[in-house]
Amino acid sequence: MNSAAIVADSREIVVDEVFPHTPEKVWKTLTTPALMGRWLMTPIGFEPIKGARFTYQTTPAGEWDGVIQCEVLEVTPNERLVYTWKGGHVANADYGSPLETVVTWTLTKVSGGTRLRLVHSGFQTPKNDYAFRNMSGGWPKVLQKIDAITGENGAAPAEASNG
Repeated sequence: MNSAAIVADSREIVVDEVFPHTPEKVWKTLTTPALMGRWLMTPIGFEPIKGARFTYQTTPAGEWDGVIQCEVLEVTPNERLVYTWKGGHVANADYGSPLETVVTWTLTKVSGGTRLRLVHSGFQTPKNDYAFRNMSGGWPKVLQKIDAITGENGAAPAEASNG
């Protein structure tokens, strides 16, 4: 049997939005722990430095303590942030089942602002179908929060900015 035939299918969530803020302002919202806590969850130990390990705490379920383990894999200030997203427990089905994925944020300067593209990849079918469905609905809401928080934090519209 071909080994490729036994590899589970992998899916990804992609959300792509253009915001009227400079990449620098969006980056600040993406990488400042206090602001991250407003659009997702407050990270413990986060630094935008390759190799930094941090956690998020969400609602525990069954044998899973609710801790999401993350490690920064790549950082290009104002352009790209990549980190792992791992959690769950083998005893859980559906919510809290094992998840080993990667979150990639890409910022691109465009006319009138910044294109923010989120790719959350590595969802294995069928074991991660529950997480995939829930996060597919959640990530677009997160991006809208990022836009609103960036706007609150003195971010002038990109057209009016020199940066």
